[in-house]
Amino acid sequence: MSDSAGGPVSNPVSGPASAPASGPVSGPEGGPAEPGWRRLSPRMLLVHPVQEVVRAAPALLGLLVAGTSSGGKGHLWSAAGVGLTVLFGMLRWFTTTYRISPEQVQVRRGLLNRKVLTVPRDRVRTVDVTSHVLHRVLGLARVEVGTGTSDRRHDSRLKLDALSAAEAARLRVELLHRSPAAQSPAAQSPTAQSPGASPVPPYAGSTPMGGATGETELARMRPGWVRFGPFTMSGLVTVGVVGGFASRLVSEGNIDLDRVGPVRETWRWFSAMSLALEIATVLLALVVFVGVASTLGYVLAYGNFRLTRHAEGTLHVTRGLLTRRATTIEERRLRGVEIDEPLLLRAVRGARLSAVTTGLRSKERGQRGGSTLLPPAPRAEAVAVAGLVLSHAPGATGGPSPATAPLAGPLTGPLTGPLTGPLTPHGPAALRRRFTRAYGVHGPVLLALLALWAWAGLPSWPWLTAAALLPVTALLAADRYRSLGHALTSGYLVTRWGALVRRRVALRCDGVIGWTVERSFFQRRAGLATLTATTAAGAQSYQVRDVDLAEALRLAAVGTPGLLDPFLERAGSVNQ
Repeated sequence: MSDSAGGPVSNPVSGPASAPASGPVSGPEGGPAEPGWRRLSPRMLLVHPVQEVVRAAPALLGLLVAGTSSGGKGHLWSAAGVGLTVLFGMLRWFTTTYRISPEQVQVRRGLLNRKVLTVPRDRVRTVDVTSHVLHRVLGLARVEVGTGTSDRRHDSRLKLDALSAAEAARLRVELLHRSPAAQSPAAQSPTAQSPGASPVPPYAGSTPMGGATGETELARMRPGWVRFGPFTMSGLVTVGVVGGFASRLVSEGNIDLDRVGPVRETWRWFSAMSLALEIATVLLALVVFVGVASTLGYVLAYGNFRLTRHAEGTLHVTRGLLTRRATTIEERRLRGVEIDEPLLLRAVRGARLSAVTTGLRSKERGQRGGSTLLPPAPRAEAVAVAGLVLSHAPGATGGPSPATAPLAGPLTGPLTGPLTGPLTPHGPAALRRRFTRAYGVHGPVLLALLALWAWAGLPSWPWLTAAALLPVTALLAADRYRSLGHALTSGYLVTRWGALVRRRVALRCDGVIGWTVERSFFQRRAGLATLTATTAAGAQSYQVRDVDLAEALRLAAVGTPGLLDPFLERAGSVNQ
């Protein structure tokens, strides 16, 4: 399939790359003497050393302490370490060059082991532009070219750290907007009108920005959304990072915490409490710290968030209060959207929206936020923005199959049917399976704890706790069943599942490249099956779980007409 992109090709070399040079690339950056190859911005000589010193800070601190304790010359050892680190950071600029030809993008780096990373331009799926605080002070931006591969052995992103901000913006447009230069933005826009045609009204909820750029704003960060920050629980990661850094700092610096007065007094005060009070204190402190850290992380990550659509047929996401990041998603690669509702966020009627698009894998989505279309926000807002995105997407007028209820004519408003329409429930067999699977784990654990308490002297509180959690297990099982549902509407396959994180995915039927019907031993006894829609976008597969077998076959047959006919005919002849 054309959507499954290959990653960068890494070739160790001892000299110039064998690919022909395309001539110097125009722009403000200076280039090396070799034709076609160009260096990063010289201002990175001020950034790379600082980055390396920050990364090596714990080791440099340990070197300082070790040198002081051994001979009183710790400052000399530390100064030598800083000097070597700065030199290493400067070498990154001298040994990194890049060039762009009409066919490919190449990056050459390394001093002793020279490598050339090559990405064919027709494999470029995303171009992210990121500016950290120091980058923004110096007018720089880091460019990451993504190919959408999921190869764990190699990084599928080609990085240029960094170019001037203007050059990075120009490079992003050049790599993604490969339409003919003579074509005007008005001609490229799906809303361009032919002479005599009646004007198409603007999409409800979007804000045309006007100007030559043809930019339309779909969403913008609102101050009231900050209230969803504590319910994202992203502060748990901060707890781990801070704890790990503090532990390493204490270990590298040989710090004796018993000699630190505030720490000693706090520990003495904490040790004087009862066990129940200690647990309550730790939980309260953890909740407060996680809540504050989650809110702060939300503001830093999503401050100044904007989602806009450009006339070239792209969605542009910018976000970040201190570190600014810009991500561009081509609408022609968009295959659907996904609305996620984690349990705590769902309790306050919040949700987050992401794109199901080729070139952005689910692993990449979780680590980088590359497919984020809306941060945690009111669910109604997420549904409205998703409708706007689907309305703009190519093929939004529906598919050719009447069974998928295509839309007649061009859309003049948000396509919210796949996101708000009713879903088909999965029946009593799926409900029984939810409870069977839940208590199939909880029951044996409870019995094992009872046995250990009766015959091995285990304290009683473990099995009492497990018994008290039986109603919670029932509630989770019931919620998992309520989350199940599916539908075929407006040319989209809609599936919903999950309890701790409820997900609703609207996937374009013409983006499905295959179907898989799976039936475990217990599913066969219950007459159920799991239907998996395979696609080149997003997570690459989306499931309709625990649905009747006949309904699973119907979904596959209607979603992609004619694809299963040979198999169904063969199965019918075998049964006869």
